[in-house]
Amino acid sequence: MMTHTAYVAASYGTAALTVVALILWVWTDGRARRRELQALEKAGIRRRSAQGGEVP
Repeated sequence: MMTHTAYVAASYGTAALTVVALILWVWTDGRARRRELQALEKAGIRRRSAQGGEVP
C-alpha cells in the first residue's frame, strides 16, 4: 500500500523527470536545427528572412 508521502514524492519525481526530459529534447533539437541551417547556408541556400525584402 502506498502512503500519501510516497505518492506525492513519486508524483513530483515523475514531473521533474518529464520536465528535464523535455528541456534536454528541446536543447538537442535546437542544436540540430542550427547545424542544419549552417549546412544549408554553406550550400548557398539562404533564409527568406535574411533577404531584407518586403513580404508580399
